[in-house]
Amino acid sequence: METEFLKSSQFEMVEKNKDKKKIHPKQYSPLVLAYIGDAIYEVFSRTKVVTHKVGSVHKLHNQCKEYVKAEAQATIVRELEAYLTEEEKNIVRRGRNAKSHTTPKNADLIDYKMATGLEALVGYLYLAGEIDRLEELIQIGFDRLEQQRHSKC
Repeated sequence: METEFLKSSQFEMVEKNKDKKKIHPKQYSPLVLAYIGDAIYEVFSRTKVVTHKVGSVHKLHNQCKEYVKAEAQATIVRELEAYLTEEEKNIVRRGRNAKSHTTPKNADLIDYKMATGLEALVGYLYLAGEIDRLEELIQIGFDRLEQQRHSKC
């Protein structure tokens, strides 16, 4: 994935502030990690679509939805299981088991919880400044998701 911009000025803020932070990413609630993780995951998804597809903003948005919907995120987190460290698995588990006051509108509850686990992991890795690891896992997840889609066709 061509996400070199993630190592540029947009993410320097995390690098500069990670030593100053008094709160370690593990200390955030899993829903706070998922909150920031959702935004970061969206950036990865949009970057993938924009760098690999051509079309109007509407078409790009529709293509991006295929990566950000709960079902896709649940698939990705299941596919990543073998690649995760124990610490990363614990973050996913905390996110998945978090008590959310939000109910899924267009998603299966299990997929929604799994997606929250993925978003918590993304948020954790981002806040920890582990951008290379984050990029690696998302690339694996996107590749696996695309392989599954192509095998269904």
